[in-house]
Amino acid sequence: MSVITISRGSYSRGKEVAEKVASELGYGCISRDILLEASEEFNIPEIRLGRALHDAPSVLERFTHGRERYVSYIRKALLQHIRKDNVVYHGLAGHYFLLNLPNVLKIRIISDMEERVKEEVRRESISAEKARYILKKDDDERRKWGLRLYGIDTSDSRLYDMVLNIKNISVADAADLICQTVRKPNFNTTTESTKILENELLSAKVHAALVKTYPKLIVTADDGTVTIGGSEGPWDIKNDTYDEIKSIAENVDGVKKVIMSMHRKAEDHHTVNPFHNI
Repeated sequence: MSVITISRGSYSRGKEVAEKVASELGYGCISRDILLEASEEFNIPEIRLGRALHDAPSVLERFTHGRERYVSYIRKALLQHIRKDNVVYHGLAGHYFLLNLPNVLKIRIISDMEERVKEEVRRESISAEKARYILKKDDDERRKWGLRLYGIDTSDSRLYDMVLNIKNISVADAADLICQTVRKPNFNTTTESTKILENELLSAKVHAALVKTYPKLIVTADDGTVTIGGSEGPWDIKNDTYDEIKSIAENVDGVKKVIMSMHRKAEDHHTVNPFHNI
């Protein structure tokens, strides 16, 4: 059993492929669910966050630590879903969050621009010229999101195990190819892949608990032991900040031990808390 992520652009028929694959394999199929859960963490309406995801990356900057919080909450929600195994995910940046998991088959679906233009014209009753402009703008914004939020170019084929062009093959053929591939032994869920997932999920849960106040922390986990440090190595921090971070982490379900990769520093007028106002 395994997990499949499908990266897609608008009108690339990627959603149809994902649903077909899920149906044939008997897997769950998720996309919008992740956005809904992230919206709850953000404490803003889902439709508002959804609008932000189709605008320039600067939109999230309107929220306090918006970029860091968005990435953290989406990552946590996705890892919680795939923990159940047997899942097809066709939402945002699944391949990015699951790079370290060996049992994840990463697919990119692309489509001929003129076919996409025809579909946009049909659905929106607009001119081909306007449809082409909208699609190119959408592609550009998706690429900007990948680069700004994750530091990756979603069009880079090296991120995927398979890239399928829905031009000369049908949705059914694409789904068949994916199903055949994911049945290969190297995509099976193993004890090792399960352990990697549990560690990734625990670190994601701790990071999500801390990110609103301490967005620059780096969190790793290994069998219940969580290590917390700064993005630029060990820091000297105030006692109360040290204690607060440690306490938040210790109260996350599944945490057995917290290792602080930072040093206590007695408060005085020279001490600066490096985590606030970043």
